[in-house]
Amino acid sequence: MNRRATTAAIAVSLASALTLTACGGSGGDSVAADAKQTLTVWAMGTEGEKLADVAKVYEKANPNITVKVTPIGWDVAHQKLVAAAAANKLPDVMQMGGSYLTEFADMGALEEVDTKTFKEKDYFPAGWEQGEYDGKAYGVPWYVDTRVLYYRTDLAKKAGIDKAPATMAELQTAAEKYQKAGSKYGLSIQPNGLDSVQSFYQFLYSAGGQIVTKDGKTVANSPATVKALENYTSYFKKGLAAKSVRPGYDVTKDFNTGAVAMFFGGPWHMGLLDDNYPDLKGKWAIANVPTDKTSASMAGGSSLTISADSEHKAAAKELVKYLTGTKGQADWFQRTKDLPANMTAWNSGDLANDPKMKIWKTQMESAQVSPAQPKWSEITSKIDTAIEDAAQGKASPKAALDKAQGEIEGLVQK
Repeated sequence: MNRRATTAAIAVSLASALTLTACGGSGGDSVAADAKQTLTVWAMGTEGEKLADVAKVYEKANPNITVKVTPIGWDVAHQKLVAAAAANKLPDVMQMGGSYLTEFADMGALEEVDTKTFKEKDYFPAGWEQGEYDGKAYGVPWYVDTRVLYYRTDLAKKAGIDKAPATMAELQTAAEKYQKAGSKYGLSIQPNGLDSVQSFYQFLYSAGGQIVTKDGKTVANSPATVKALENYTSYFKKGLAAKSVRPGYDVTKDFNTGAVAMFFGGPWHMGLLDDNYPDLKGKWAIANVPTDKTSASMAGGSSLTISADSEHKAAAKELVKYLTGTKGQADWFQRTKDLPANMTAWNSGDLANDPKMKIWKTQMESAQVSPAQPKWSEITSKIDTAIEDAAQGKASPKAALDKAQGEIEGLVQK
């Protein structure tokens, strides 16, 4: 939480410098796409590691292009991007999540997307929206992400549960039954720490709540949002979920042992379970987020952006075109299990035929995007605090969100 507040403060202090150095794309299109050149690319986490293999494939097909991929840890990514932007040393191509992209687009550090080459209709709406800021597109969707419910089917039978919970009320009943049947916790959700809000989004959006509306109105203490936090924190009060979780906690370990019976997870959890716990195969399944007013999950993922000051924009655009096209997306899914942002990639292979993937696609179609706010990381840190205060019993959900409301209002760009 403090890390995000600190990096956001750095960004604010550098905004004036960035307006001068990044705005206007002084690098221009000085190098032709097929000229011999080196493209610098920054990508984060696992994607940064996997992208190096794809770069080798791309180089074979495009011998004049060298793709130099630098993997960046998510824990330092924001700070490195801010520092590079201030020094006018951003790479040609960058992976960016929605909150980062908004911030850097606002600074003038990103090249506007060529919408004749990259067409909005080809991508999931939630993926495309994450690349937009102030009515313009600055990022091309690379992969999308959302959350679904993972649950132990073998333990469900022992607990007398014959189907996945379809409603939020059924979710809590299932958690109680799992616990009575021997699981330490019926559900794993995040009670505190950085980005607790990502665990909360499933409850928030399904209840019809929001933090900030698209037109910049702060609604962090609206009745729907309060209701969602009351439901969320009831799991901690009833002992159905752990009241504290250590940093870096890996829920799949407790899911494997049965200590945790259900959790909301991303697509990468399927690979973790298959690779690390092969004996668990056939003993778990996924389901869409249980319905409150609706079934809605967060929309995550990353876009690929091009620096406004890159001297290799034409070649950078060709690389982004490959990575976000149908063939490149299908290849990326096989390598990483990241959900393709390009919808045509879902029309063949496992993406079209695997029942699990149909669940992901359905959830992605209703996933909700965070509003385009330059200070979104700072804004959500206030919700992280509210979640922790309510989960630990330091304040009621209403009081915690009232406090967050006041703090967020001053951070919102109208």
